[in-house]
Amino acid sequence: MIGLTAAISLREAGIDAGIVTAQLPPATTSSVAAAIWYPYKAYPEDLVLAWGKRTYEVFEELSCVPESGVLMREGVEIWHEPVPDPWWAGAVPHVRRCREDELPAGYADGYADGHAFVAPVVEMPVYLSYLMQRFAAARGSVEQQTLSSLEQLTDGARVVINCAGLGARDLVGDDSMRPIRGQIVRVRNPGLTRFVLDEENPQGVTYIVPRSEDCILGGTADEGAWNLEPDPETAKGILNRCTRLEPRLAEAEVLEHKSGLRPGRPTIRLEREDHVPIIHNYGHGGSGITLSWGCAEETLELVGEAL
Repeated sequence: MIGLTAAISLREAGIDAGIVTAQLPPATTSSVAAAIWYPYKAYPEDLVLAWGKRTYEVFEELSCVPESGVLMREGVEIWHEPVPDPWWAGAVPHVRRCREDELPAGYADGYADGHAFVAPVVEMPVYLSYLMQRFAAARGSVEQQTLSSLEQLTDGARVVINCAGLGARDLVGDDSMRPIRGQIVRVRNPGLTRFVLDEENPQGVTYIVPRSEDCILGGTADEGAWNLEPDPETAKGILNRCTRLEPRLAEAEVLEHKSGLRPGRPTIRLEREDHVPIIHNYGHGGSGITLSWGCAEETLELVGEAL
């Protein structure tokens, strides 16, 4: 997501940019994402807020393009204790406190507070295809190749942009990179339109993200876990937690179990190296979708400086 968005921004600005990638979009973590605009495990917050605000604006525009797969959905973030306004509220128009009838099962279920807001929900199979078509329309080329170092590219390019995500751990020796494993269950949508986020659920991170035909149910945030095989017991727990929040999911057909590794880092690395034509743009945690266009525009600025 980060690399493809940056490449499109460069091509559409008239810069001759191509992509070199080990995996095409359907085989990446981005294809697994629930893909709702929401800053999650990405730092520092001040920069995340600025990049996220810009990305929200772009997605709002894309929601008017049917083939993009971007939907603007209203939903709620719920809490078991009273909480202050969310730190990211400055990036989202009209965040408000939930009414009591908007809290799942009311206070009896232990939910004491929440925020209602409208956010972009991105149907990743549709959106990734849209981005690839947009990149191709800008005459961008994609080469599938596994790299062992960025030096393999520096002879043939004036600037190399490193958007390797978790792969930066090996590609540039960044030991601060760590996987944050996420597992989801994809089910047939029983008619839901509102998303529900319960980040502090004591039984595990819980979210329901309805799309046009299906729902993404989650999830997990297992830091340091590398296993990509979906775990049946974890899936059962996700279904139980989500059904408790939304009873209509009880009879929903299960379509798929998937897992992916978010690229965790103490802070996002978006910078130009001194004296070498390399720009880094990776380490976005669970916020690759949320920050994609804001980070792409800053990458474009850095490329302009480098050139």
